[in-house]
Amino acid sequence: MSSHAHALAARLLAARKGYAPAQWRDLVPADRADAYAVQDAVMAQLGVIGGWKVGAKGPAVEPACAPIPASGLLRSGAAALIGPPWTLRGIEVEVAVRLSRDLPAAGGIPCAAEIMAAIDAVLPAIEVVETRLANWHGSEPLAALADLQSHGALVLGEPSAQRPQDIDLRTVQATLAFDGKTVARTQSGNPAADIWRLLGWLAHHCAQRGTPLREGDVITTGSCTGMLFAPEGAHVQGQLAGLGKVELRF
Repeated sequence: MSSHAHALAARLLAARKGYAPAQWRDLVPADRADAYAVQDAVMAQLGVIGGWKVGAKGPAVEPACAPIPASGLLRSGAAALIGPPWTLRGIEVEVAVRLSRDLPAAGGIPCAAEIMAAIDAVLPAIEVVETRLANWHGSEPLAALADLQSHGALVLGEPSAQRPQDIDLRTVQATLAFDGKTVARTQSGNPAADIWRLLGWLAHHCAQRGTPLREGDVITTGSCTGMLFAPEGAHVQGQLAGLGKVELRF
């Protein structure tokens, strides 16, 4: 790993520790590979990987991903998110899956059937988007990618009864409410469309990166509602038709 990646990671970790955002212009990696190297250096200090976030802006667009610290996986309704880290409060309702076994993908991109066989649960999730970057709205995408793709927390509902083979991001119905008021209601809102392409790409990417997908990893697959920003102190409720509900409070 380059000294440049370590330097960028050190600045992001300092921003996390002191809650003071860093200037994004000082945190732009050279390319995607450099951004992923920064992620790895950050995670080396944050602890165990508990899962991954992956998404794509279209069905033919290369996905992007980031590891999720195990400490950032939270149960629905278990606790309030309190204090200085929660300033952006970006909210996305997402479909997440949990692996029942390792998915090493050493031989290339696994097929949909192989991925399905490795999933033991499908869960409703809310990703809380946060940033360590000043002027995040105008920042360079590579800087956000280095910053764990702006990950704050992943709040998970109870495992659903839905079978993995029945997941279709093109038909998912999602609802998001703040303090009981519906702010988004969508169908087929996830632009990636094909969850199996996302998960296959992620498995292969992680294997090449030296951090293969492991049993117990939770993977969230991108927003079904777009991102909306919750008011301070809000009660946030998400629902995915056929999957269940998930909620949190700030």
